[in-house]
Order: sequence, then structure tokens, then C-alpha cells
Amino acid sequence: MGMDMKTLYLIVPLAPLAGAIIAGLFGRTIGRAGAHTVTIAGVATAFIASILIFQDVLAGNTFNGPVYTWLTSGDLRLEIGFLIDPLTALMMLVVTFVSLCVHVYTIGYMADDPGYQRFFSYIALFTFAMLMLVMSNNFLQLFFGWEAVGLVSYLLIGFWYTRESAIYANLKAFLVNRVGDLGFLLGIGLIWVHFGTLDYAEVFQKAPQLAQQSISLIQGHPWELMTVVCILLFIGAMGKSAQFPLHVWLPDSMEGPTPISALIHAATMVTAGIFMVARMSPLFELSDTALSFVLVIGAITALFMGFLGMVQNDIKRVVAYSTLSQLGYMTVALGVSAYSVAIFHLMTHAFFKALLFLAAGSVIIGMHHDQDIRNMGGLRKYMPITWLTLLIGSLALIGTPGLSGFFSKDSIILATYAADLPGAGFAAFAVTAGVFVTAFYSFRMYFLVFHGPERFRNAHVGHDQEGGKDDDAHHGRHHGGHSPPRESPWVVTVPLILLAIPSIYAGWAYIEPMLFGGFFGAAIFVNHAAHPAMQHLAEHFHGAGAMVLHGLVSLPFWLAVAGVATAWYLYLVRRDLPEKIRRKAGILYTILERKYGFDAFNDWFFAGGARLLGGRLWRWGDVFAIDGVLVNGTARAVGRLAAVVRSLQTGYIYHYAFAMIIGVALLVTWFVD
Repeated sequence: MGMDMKTLYLIVPLAPLAGAIIAGLFGRTIGRAGAHTVTIAGVATAFIASILIFQDVLAGNTFNGPVYTWLTSGDLRLEIGFLIDPLTALMMLVVTFVSLCVHVYTIGYMADDPGYQRFFSYIALFTFAMLMLVMSNNFLQLFFGWEAVGLVSYLLIGFWYTRESAIYANLKAFLVNRVGDLGFLLGIGLIWVHFGTLDYAEVFQKAPQLAQQSISLIQGHPWELMTVVCILLFIGAMGKSAQFPLHVWLPDSMEGPTPISALIHAATMVTAGIFMVARMSPLFELSDTALSFVLVIGAITALFMGFLGMVQNDIKRVVAYSTLSQLGYMTVALGVSAYSVAIFHLMTHAFFKALLFLAAGSVIIGMHHDQDIRNMGGLRKYMPITWLTLLIGSLALIGTPGLSGFFSKDSIILATYAADLPGAGFAAFAVTAGVFVTAFYSFRMYFLVFHGPERFRNAHVGHDQEGGKDDDAHHGRHHGGHSPPRESPWVVTVPLILLAIPSIYAGWAYIEPMLFGGFFGAAIFVNHAAHPAMQHLAEHFHGAGAMVLHGLVSLPFWLAVAGVATAWYLYLVRRDLPEKIRRKAGILYTILERKYGFDAFNDWFFAGGARLLGGRLWRWGDVFAIDGVLVNGTARAVGRLAAVVRSLQTGYIYHYAFAMIIGVALLVTWFVD
């Protein structure tokens, strides 16, 4: 383990950081081509370094140690350090690969945008933050990466800062994440107080001894320390990974440009929470209560967010709700202690979901930045590459046997049936029913966009159903009439093809080593006696081929087929039916359209409450107390005193003589007493 590997570890996060700094500070000087060259070079370097590190880890070399000491205070040393093991190495590969594809794609997608250099700087900075998060070996650095990805995602969601809707969305994302991060910070604080260290390895080592310890948050109600710590850490994950009820920011974050929807909201940032829980498996294994909590939250997200995808008309929002639903699946896997399955689904999902987002972006370019799927149709013959790649992504997403999504999704469903925690029954129902829902909304989008009659001839040019969400940069494209959509340039289609490849084969190649071959080694700890799901999976696994054959007769497969068939019937055969169903559904449709009323409640309760409280504080605090009493009150008091003194100053000598005599008399009385 020479110097060379350590240098390589440093190169991975620092190369994108260097690209971000150069593109950000000297963007004007180096121009557009310069900006995308330095950032792509930085991320490509990180990707190549990640491949080398991955091979090194496969050869059995792991690393855990400080890079430098950031701060020493008494016995506490806060260090920046790397933990390089199979879990980290896999995450590094996924992050750098998807990021590289997104960087190349951005050249085509943002071609007309005035903020080109700024955008490249942000996405490279995001890649740096995400790599710092996954490579950290202590909670301090984890928290740094955690907050940094939140900050950059705020900058990116509000990238088009002249739009009201974008400003609203990025503020919402930031505030909802603060709620989660407060829990996360409290969890880290508890670890520091009770373990006396922030280093993962030391914390995991001490955890079993502290498993029985309890703390009283409320007098007379002792809670298990592990349960409290794990639930608090998971609340952080609920914010980042958009789990119910902190999911509200993710659909709105679609206000940002499409490349970041793919990077942040499909492949990397939202999976940080999943990664973190898997990394904390030695802690979560000690608390069944926390695992049940994780399981139920994940199940609610997996099923109920899928329902919302069924009524969306904005192409990116359909994909956004499918992301929420899939994150729910990953969380369910974490809850049943199938951490490796969660990470496996995280990886396959990163490929096909990034592919779906970028393909949706390609459609948006072809449609002159109209995102309403009701204005599309018949695009297949105009955009063959986009059509094929989006079809592959959709098939992978719904778990078609043989594609990558099938292996990871079916493993999650099987693991859930094998679990015996409280809440496992509900979770098993939710993840199974979710398959039909996923297939339905995915293919509803697919059929509306690529098949059926062409509805874009009569669509209003550049009109956006969100209401004037059009960016000045795009007005150049709207030449009087409507030029028919055409295939996007190669910088857009090559990343699509690159992401379609692992979406097809990643499951075949990696299910055995990742789930049953001990690929993760010591990186993930499972107490098999208490949580039998993984053992159950291993007993029933007879190779990838057998799994595919069994998949063809399993319930999830037929549910998926039913979902696709329903979408086909409603949107291609009887196109009048959806409208009739919508009218019949009445209240149900309204509930879905209003997203269960979470946004309305948050606006009324939290935003309205804050405004009300702020108004009251302003009226009583500012106007009455500070301005009224303190500022104007002191002025008035001085004025009154002055008025009294003024009436004494008359200018008559006998008045003054009288005052002196009175004064002397008073002093004498004072002293004689």
C-alpha cells in the first residue's frame, strides 16, 4: 500500500473540485468550450481513478485512515479521512460514471443557455461533494459532504433564478432538507456524546457494548440509545432520500435543468441517504424498532408516491415520482436488513433512472422545451435513438426479467416476504402492488410520448403547462412555425447509449457477487440470526438464469404485464376512457392531483404559521416593544425631562437664590440626620 494509492484516493474528489473552481472563477476567460473541457476532464479523471481503485479493492486492498487533521480540541481530533472498501468503491464508480455521462450530455442540453459555465462549475462541484460524502471515514466529513450536496442542489434547482417557480422550488428543497438534517445532526451529536469519537470504525466497535444503554429524553421514559441514534440518523436520510413525509421537495426540484434531475434526483444525491444507512448497518442491526420504522416509511413511499405518478402530465414529474417510489423500495430493503440488495438496487436504478431522465430531456429538446406529454405522440419515427433508450430504461424500471431492474427489484420483494419485523406484512403488500403502479405510469408516459397520433402540430409553441416557465435562452428556437422534432445531437445520444448498456446487463453480471458472493465483505454487517431475509434469499438463489426463468412465472412479472397492458389499452386503444375514469374518480383524482394535500398543509401550517408568528413578533416586538417603548419611549422620556428642566430655567435671580436656599436646607437636613 504505497503512496501511489493514497494519491489516487485524493485525485478522485479533487479532480472534479479543480474543474469546478476553474470553470466557476475563470469561466469568462476560458469560454464555454474551456468550461466544459476542464470539468469533463476532472470528472473523467475521477472516473478512471475510481476504476483503478475498484480493481485494487477487488484484489483485497482496503484503506481506512486520516488524510489530515482538521482540528484538535482536547482529546477530540476532527480529521478528514477516507474509508475505501467495496461499498465505497462501488458508490465511487456509480457517482463518477453517471456524472461523466451527465457532463457530456449537458453540452447538448444547455447549448443555448447563458449560464453555461456556471452550470458546469456547479455540477462538477456537486460531484466533489458527493465523493467526499461516500469516501468519508468519519461523521464529520460525512456531514460536510451531506450539507455540501444539499447546498449545490439548492444552487442547481434554482439555476434559472429569474423564474418564480424555480426560486420557490429551491427554497423548498433547502428548507425540507434542513428538517432532515436537524435530525441527522442530533444523531451525530448523540454519537459523539456517548461514544466519544466520530470515527466510524471506533463507533461500530463500541456499539455492541452500548446496545443496552438507554437515555431519558423525557423524564421517566427511558429509550434505547441505539434506537434513538438510528432513527435520528434515518430522519437525515428521509430528507435527503425524499422519504414520506419529507418527500415534498423532490417533484418540485424538477424546476432545475434536466441534466441535474438526472444527476441529483436519480443517481447520486437522493441515494446518499440509502448509502448512509447501509454504511451504518452495524448500528441499525442493534435496533429492531429503528428497522421497523425504516421499513414502514419506505413502504409508504414506495406505494403512495407511485400513485401520484399516474396523474402527472409533465414528463419530468412522472419520472420524479417514479424516483420517489424506487427510493421507497431501497428503504424497504434497508428495513429488512437486506442492505446489499438496497445498494444493488441503488446501482441498477442509478443507470436506468439517469437514462430515463436524460431521454426525457432529449424529448424536451425535440419538443422545443415543451414538457407536457399531452402535447406529444408519435415521436418514435422522429427520434429513434431516444425512443429505443427510453424504452430500455422503462423496461428496466418496471422489472422486465433479464434487465437490471428486475434482479434488484425482485430481490427486494422476496426479501420483504422473508422478513418478520413488525410492519413487514404491510411492506410486502406495498412493494408488490407498487409493481403494477410503476408499470402503469411508466408506459402511460411511453405510449403518450412515442406512439399514437401526433398531437404537437397544434400545440402552442413554447407553451408550458406550468405557465410561462420558458427561459429566455430558449426563445431563439421558436421560429414562427413548428419545425418537426428531430433526433438530438450526438452529445445527447451517446450518454443515453452509454447508460442503456448497464441498464441491460448490470443485473446479470453483478447479482451473484453483490448479494451472495460476499462482495461487500466487512463493509456491511448483518445479524443473520435476528434478521433472516438475506439468508432466505441465498437459499432460494440458483443463479441469474434460474432467477429470470422463475421471474417469468412470478406475481410481480404478471403485475408488471398487467400495468403495461392497462396503459396500452387506455392510452392507445380507448383514448376516450382516461377522461371518463377521471370524471368518475372524482374525489380520488382530486386527492392524487393535490398530492394528498401535503403541499397545501405545509403551506398553511408551516409557511402560514411562520408568517403569522413573524407578523405577531413584528407587531409586538418591533413596532410595540422596540420602536414604541425602547426607541421612541426613551426619546419621549428625555423630552419630558427636558420640558421639566426648561420650566425651571426662568432667568430670574430670586428664583435661583430660592433654589439655592432650598438646596442648602435639604443638604443640612441630610447631614444632621
